Amino acid sequence: MLVKAAVSLPLTITAEDLAALIAERDALAGALRVANAQRDLALERLKALQRQLFAAKSEARSLDQKDLFLNEAEQLAPTDQTPAAQTEKEESTSVAGHQRKKRGRKPLDAALPREIVRHELPEAERVCAHDGHALVEIGAEISEQIDVIPEQVRVLQHHRVKYACPCCDLSLKVAPAPARIIPRGLLTERAQAWVITGKYQFGMPLYRTAALLRRFGGDLASNTLAAGVVRIGQAVQPVINLLRDHLLDSELIYGDETTVQVLKEPGRKAQTKSYMWAQMNGTGPPVRLFAYAPGRGAVHAEKLYAGIRPGTTLMSDGYEVYNGIAKAGGLTHLGCWVHARRPFIKAEDAIPKAARSQDQLASRFVRLIGKLYRAEALAKDWSPQRRLRLRSRYSRAVVREIEGLLLTHLHRVAPSSLLGEALHYLHGQWPKLVRFLDSGTWPLDSNPVENAIRPFVVGRRSWLFADTVGGANASANLYSLIETAKANNIEPYRYLVALFKKLPLAQTVDDYEALLPWNIALGEA
Repeated sequence: MLVKAAVSLPLTITAEDLAALIAERDALAGALRVANAQRDLALERLKALQRQLFAAKSEARSLDQKDLFLNEAEQLAPTDQTPAAQTEKEESTSVAGHQRKKRGRKPLDAALPREIVRHELPEAERVCAHDGHALVEIGAEISEQIDVIPEQVRVLQHHRVKYACPCCDLSLKVAPAPARIIPRGLLTERAQAWVITGKYQFGMPLYRTAALLRRFGGDLASNTLAAGVVRIGQAVQPVINLLRDHLLDSELIYGDETTVQVLKEPGRKAQTKSYMWAQMNGTGPPVRLFAYAPGRGAVHAEKLYAGIRPGTTLMSDGYEVYNGIAKAGGLTHLGCWVHARRPFIKAEDAIPKAARSQDQLASRFVRLIGKLYRAEALAKDWSPQRRLRLRSRYSRAVVREIEGLLLTHLHRVAPSSLLGEALHYLHGQWPKLVRFLDSGTWPLDSNPVENAIRPFVVGRRSWLFADTVGGANASANLYSLIETAKANNIEPYRYLVALFKKLPLAQTVDDYEALLPWNIALGEA
């Protein structure tokens, strides 16, 4: 039998022991709070990553109280009756109520060539069943179908005629070879344009293009196609240089960048990230430019923006390199409200659906920024002067409300949380974000350049990487030509065919100027 020994406990606790116990309790409570906060942050990050991988990518939000907003904006819009304001009022157009669109097929393009296929009754059936008279044609029931003729591969055999003197053997002449963008090239200008638009406009890798050609008898290796693409990308450099001159002369320039992988780059591993920089203008003939660089640092950005005029307006996201470009060049730097809004959407989505409400802090920021965009949508077709008055009266009040909400909660939220990151990003970008209020022509965001860079990103999913630095530079030049042609409402294939035919003949700056998308005579493709 076991006998438990009695444990004697002190009947009194000293003040020192009590203070130590209280301090230990407080330390444990503090450690528990820290552990709980770290757990909540980790769960928030995990859910954000899960949404990034599996959830829809759209950032669209419902336009709550849209009619109320329109009334509010119109009430705060300028109401002065100066002659200019009266003219604008007279020129405004009332929008009719919504009407349901008629359902059914759209008519086929009238410009498409038509081939008539007649369907006639047999001779034996062209007799009236009542009186036996022969039926006469009185019209036709017409229906149309789209017909596609597959690609045709043919060979152009060039005969350079030779001439000789019939009396002596001293005079022999041969008709000169036509100037070509690739001397002794295997593909015609049309074939090269077809290959290039297939890859850079429609995202089809060259090995698939080679496989498609084999279906029609064109047995070419993808390496042959790639070599031609690189050589053409180098040949169009003078046109790219002129496009850059036009871009740098613009009053408004957008900037952005995205990643690209180059397998064979001296001194770098194949897995190393490289970058494709995108630039576009907001004034003058539209220009969209891409440029390859092995990094994302300031040394690469400085080359792209060298020669920009002081006083030019630069729109970009919050990447720090653009701040340096703006300061060094004396530029007016605008911040992007889309990038400011995006972290709040991410923080809003991290809240469980059951706990979400319109009073959540992230939702309040999203809703207020949405007011700025609905004001811009209302003023989309207004003159810059009228839009500036709306920004001064209405948007400035919304911005003040956003600022007050930001300053109130900036230091009340954990900086490492999604909401804390959103607040600190907004605070850091604030001076650039509010500059749009000073002009009726400055944009709110860098969405246009993100839209311009999207075709490159979509194509990258198919061809994945560039093999060499030369291939990356060629891709940048050819993407620039195609996206600039599209921005000028020119069909890229027709533009490239005309460019490839005329480029070998260009000798002066005026000749190259005539090859820019808004100057070139397209002719027949």
